[in-house]
Amino acid sequence: MAALWRALRALRALPAGARGRSAGSPGAVALPRPLGADAHEEEPMLVAQRKNPDYHGFSADPDADVLNMRAAFLAGISIAIVLGSVFVHYLPDHGLQQWARREAERLVRERERRGEPLLTSNYYNPKCLPLPPSE
Repeated sequence: MAALWRALRALRALPAGARGRSAGSPGAVALPRPLGADAHEEEPMLVAQRKNPDYHGFSADPDADVLNMRAAFLAGISIAIVLGSVFVHYLPDHGLQQWARREAERLVRERERRGEPLLTSNYYNPKCLPLPPSE
């Protein structure tokens, strides 16, 4: 374990250009380079950011990048707002509150039409209840 720490310290002490080469101090460990990485080649994203500081990741051309970013943002937000609103609008009646309101209004209209009181002390009609015989 101590040998590994010494190797890492030696690797950090090397200048950036000498790290990839095998020449160096005998205790230094040469780390493998990532696939496709060249010492003189920069990543395309870094090049685009240097060319356009407001790089959004859509295109290397600054005007096309801003246009594509705005189009993607507009489409994404519009879809989220429109589809989200439609989804919320067509959600089922939670707790049947709307149904209960419609049913209560229907019963009120029916009782007003018959001339009955809107509220009575009996939940059920006592004439329709089968009662046990009194003895």
